[in-house]
Amino acid sequence: MPTVSRVRWAVTAATTLALAATGCGGAAGGGGGGGSSGIVTAWWGDPQNPLEPANTNEVNGGAVLDMIFTGLIAYDPKTSRAGNAMAASITSGDQQNWTVKIKPGWRFSDGTPVTSSSFVDAWNYGALSANRQVNSSFFQYIQGYADVAPASGSPTARTMSGLKTVDDNTFTVALSQKFSAWPQTLGHAAYYPLPRSFFSDHAGYLAKPVGNGPYTIASWTKSQRMQLRPNPDYAGDNKPKNAGVDLKVYTDTNAAYADLQAGNLDIDNGLPNSALKSVQSDLYGRFLSRPAGIIQTISFPLYRPGWSTENARLVRQGISMAIDRDTISRVVFNNTRTPAGDFTSPVLGASGGYLDGLCGDACKHNPDRARQLIQQGGGIPGGQLTISYNADGPHKEWVDAVCNSVNNVLGDTRACVGRPVGTFADFRNQVHGKQMTSAFRTGWQMDYPLIQNFLQPVYVTGASSNDSGYANRAFDALVNQANGEADQAKSVTTYQDAERMLATDLPAIPLWYQNGTVGWSSRTSGVMLNPFSVPVYTELTVK
Repeated sequence: MPTVSRVRWAVTAATTLALAATGCGGAAGGGGGGGSSGIVTAWWGDPQNPLEPANTNEVNGGAVLDMIFTGLIAYDPKTSRAGNAMAASITSGDQQNWTVKIKPGWRFSDGTPVTSSSFVDAWNYGALSANRQVNSSFFQYIQGYADVAPASGSPTARTMSGLKTVDDNTFTVALSQKFSAWPQTLGHAAYYPLPRSFFSDHAGYLAKPVGNGPYTIASWTKSQRMQLRPNPDYAGDNKPKNAGVDLKVYTDTNAAYADLQAGNLDIDNGLPNSALKSVQSDLYGRFLSRPAGIIQTISFPLYRPGWSTENARLVRQGISMAIDRDTISRVVFNNTRTPAGDFTSPVLGASGGYLDGLCGDACKHNPDRARQLIQQGGGIPGGQLTISYNADGPHKEWVDAVCNSVNNVLGDTRACVGRPVGTFADFRNQVHGKQMTSAFRTGWQMDYPLIQNFLQPVYVTGASSNDSGYANRAFDALVNQANGEADQAKSVTTYQDAERMLATDLPAIPLWYQNGTVGWSSRTSGVMLNPFSVPVYTELTVK
């Protein structure tokens, strides 16, 4: 169970977390930078899926959900530490059976109250396989999940037996095993509450989602603009300091950056790689780069016979060793990336599970050994490595650089080529539909600062963001064992034992840890990035 959407993802999501940068020149709609309305204009990209909390696992949709919803738990924007938001308390005497009490007096933006049923009903909806929610597996540790989302066949129940409403402000959750860190996961969008209108008028909700967060959606023209305005009935602490946020869709990150420089955009966290070398001077210092809980990777379609063999595993190891991460991080990204040595992020710290070098030799540049392994494995399946990526994000330069590394090792300028796919939504639909035939870009933006979040949603069999189709029952068993360990240090060690299996199997190749980057206009103040690389929109002000 985990995404900041996220990555949040991410990235994240999450990401699954797959993490993306999508963006469009000439976005239509009212207001832009340079006005005096107090409304912030911000870079954005079209979400992959409808804005249902349990159906969003990428950063564009996640950013909106985090603006219009508040969950039981929220993560501190400076430290990412989990703290109560709508929850008054989350307690357990055995780390398996939990009692959740919510704060009274909260309302959705349609005026209806937020009750314990708002969470229970939302979680049951998100888990039920018939509803095809991409984050269904986030609920897998709740008792009765297998009945509503069986591995095969139709559900035998519509609600999970482990969820019980006690009263308007209390509900209980029975997990199928001990999970000491479970409360820390509950800031993810999958666990947001839903209003009754979601169920009674689903089409109406999808057209204009209703939440309980600091903003409401005033209007939404898909592929162009979303206008968010402060929620006057918001009961939380992080009330907006601005008059609203207009998210403008860009399909070209260079066009967004040009708008930023011209004062037609207030904040841009989708900066093109080409701008990183000059951004400080271009924006007169209005630029922030902050380490974020994001890792970028290249994944392989293990659901394809050519990539699922023991020989293909050797080839994947060789490809990883062929990549000159140091040079690419320095030249392409102007040191806003750090070469990866494991599958997590340094933001976690040692106590959270980060262990530099865990990936071992597989993540070190070694051209001679890379060539040997690729040849030993019988060469690249299909004769050529293609790396798919969404063309509306800043990926071409680094994909070309990765391919140059592989081509130099193999002495063949066509051994590896990039494969651009139109938009982020198009790309993710192909990935999610298991349509990839060769490598493709992936990444993860953490949902909370635990190693578990970098492993379970991405690599456990059948998990919501397991894009490669990786299936290793021994890995799954170790993750489950770590989840049930009450002692955090022992839990982290067990997670790392599972992670070492990834370093051998390489369903994905770790590339680099990513900084969050953002530029802003001269009229914008209060800019900060949270540890998930997303602007803290409520803190932004414009003059």
